[in-house]
Parts: sequence; C-alpha cells; structure tokens
Amino acid sequence: MQATLHPVTREEAIQLAAQSPLSELLAAATELRAEGKGSIVTFSKKVFIPLTTLCRDYCGYCTFRKDPGQPGAHFMTPGEILALAERGRAAGCKEALFSLGDQPEKIFPEAREFLRAQGYFRTLDYLAAMCELVLEKTGLLPHANPGVMDRAALARLKDSNASVGLMLENVSPRLMRDGLPHAKAPDKVPALRLRTIEEAGKLSIAFTTGILIGIGETMEERIDSLFAIRGLHEKYGHIQEVIIQNFRAKPEIPMAGHPEPSLDDMLRTIALARLILGSRMNVQAPPNLSYDDFPRLLEAGINDWGGISPVTKDFINPEASWPQITRLQSETESRGFTLRERLALYPEFIHRDEFLSRRVRNRVVEVAGPDGFARDAAHAARI
Repeated sequence: MQATLHPVTREEAIQLAAQSPLSELLAAATELRAEGKGSIVTFSKKVFIPLTTLCRDYCGYCTFRKDPGQPGAHFMTPGEILALAERGRAAGCKEALFSLGDQPEKIFPEAREFLRAQGYFRTLDYLAAMCELVLEKTGLLPHANPGVMDRAALARLKDSNASVGLMLENVSPRLMRDGLPHAKAPDKVPALRLRTIEEAGKLSIAFTTGILIGIGETMEERIDSLFAIRGLHEKYGHIQEVIIQNFRAKPEIPMAGHPEPSLDDMLRTIALARLILGSRMNVQAPPNLSYDDFPRLLEAGINDWGGISPVTKDFINPEASWPQITRLQSETESRGFTLRERLALYPEFIHRDEFLSRRVRNRVVEVAGPDGFARDAAHAARI
C-alpha cells in the first residue's frame, strides 16, 4: 500500500483495518507522517490544573470525577490555582491545562454554593475567569478542557485560551446503553460533543480532540469517529491535534475487569488515524499510558507526545506517571527524530490572526520563536 494514496475513504479504512498486516499499516503511516511533518516530534511543557473533580457524569472508566464528600472531591480556589500555576511557571512550563468535571452545578448543591461564593453561576464562567487570571498573573497560556460547551462559553474562553479541547471519544450512541461506559453520562451524547467542536470551528478556536479506544466500541465505530473529526476539520480548519488514547483499567472503576486494548491494537488504530487524517494533522498518543512501550508509538505515525508536566501528575490517570523529558528526548532522538517543545497552540496556528485574541497573541509573541515553537527550546527543554 502507498501512503500517497491517502487520506483514505471510509470503505478503504474499514478494509485496511480488517485485512492489512500491521507492518504494512505502520509503514504507510510513517511515510505519510514524514511527508507532512518531517522528523520533528513535539511536546508541550505544562502544569495540570484540576479545577474541580466534581462532575455530573458517571463514566465507567473514570477515576478523576468525585461526588461531594468523597476523598479528593474539590473545587480549587483562585489562590490555589495561582499557586499551582506559579509552580509551573517557575519550572519553565508554558501551558496551563485546565481539566474539570462536566457541569457539576447541575446536580450538586455544593458546587452551586461554591460558585455563588466566588460570584458565578456556572462552572464554565468560573473556568473562564480563572483562565484570565492565570494568563494575566503568570503568563502561562491556558488550554481549557471542560467538557461540553455552548457558543457563549467558547467565545469567552477564546479571549484567554491559546486553544481549547474536548475529547470526542466516540460517535456511537450505542455506548450510552445500559451496562456500557456512557450509560450514566449525559454529556457524552455524541451529537452534543460534535456540536461543541463545530461551534469552536465557527469561532476559529484552535481545538484538540480525539478518540478513546478499548471501552467497548468496534473498530468501525473508531473509524467513524475519526471521519467525523476529519469532516469538521475539512469544514473549519480548526482541529490542531487528534489524540488516540487507550483505556487503562483501574481497580476502583466500574470497568475494572474490562480488558485493555493491546499495544498492537493501539498501533493499528493510530496508523489508521494517520491514514484517515492525512499527513498534516498532528496526531498524538499519551506516552504514559503505554508505560515502557511508549517509544513504539512512533512507529504508528504520531508526531506529538502531548503535555508533559515537571510539577504535576496526570490527574486523569494518576497511576501512570509521565516520562521525564530527558528520557522522552533520548528515546525520540534515538529513533531518528528531533524533539521540539511547542506551545498550547501548534506552530501552524501561531500566525493565523483569527485564531488568537489580542491578549493571547501578546503573550504568544513573547514565548514563540519565528518557527512557532517555544522560543527557548531549540531542542527539548530539560528538567
């Protein structure tokens, strides 16, 4: 198979998934990546800010969300947020990744009371204010990942965020049936998530999305999800990266006994994503979720490792520590690639004025080099 024949059609992708040897898929995907990305592999040095662990969704695979009264249930105060952001700035981070539960005020009085005390009615409004605070006080570039958003929330976030994210996860409504992972998760309705991504496109917001594999979906459903992402990007040109994330079982979740996707399954899905999304899309896979096998993800056509933090753990997958940036660099460069530090906004979006508010652009100019990568990172920054 020739990578130059791609991006593939849906029918071709289904056939490739079912019939092509993994070695051929990997070869085609790496050829396509080289065509669009050369030998550069990127990462973002970030601080992870878990704004709130309260969430109205009960996904079968999640350890991040908590109910009020459970250990770890918390809403961060402005002081706590600034203190954590300052730790990140002091460690050389450029990105502040805000993660949080989805609309907890809809079901928890405790969430409503906290928000009222801070002067807000919605978690999304509090998030926007905290992104503005962090940008103003620390210079870190916010990247908010709050779940389903309406147009008004997205428009306000654009004023302070370099980029915004929402994992599509999967387009199949079947996963919302009883006994499946999204049965008790009203914000995982695929149409709602697709609408959020589309609204971001209409507003020219650089957007991160992706799929979650191994939660009970079929390969065809994965492929359909990737084509949904491709279709939105073809229409609006705003998808800056697509993450292929693998499910990991944890003892405290409802899906504790659910089988994890194999490394070969992960590699096959990443390769298909590259072939579907084309040579120029940024394709990412989290290195910490493949443990010591993470360097092999490069074989499947990724060109980004995602956010790596020198100061905070991965609060979504706390059992899986990020590799040290020094190891990330050595493993990447030993395979013939150059590791570069990027910002929360990918280089190809840096000079597109419609994607940045004035206040975000003023900061981006200070930290981005002429090529759009982090200014002080001719190669990867070292911890």
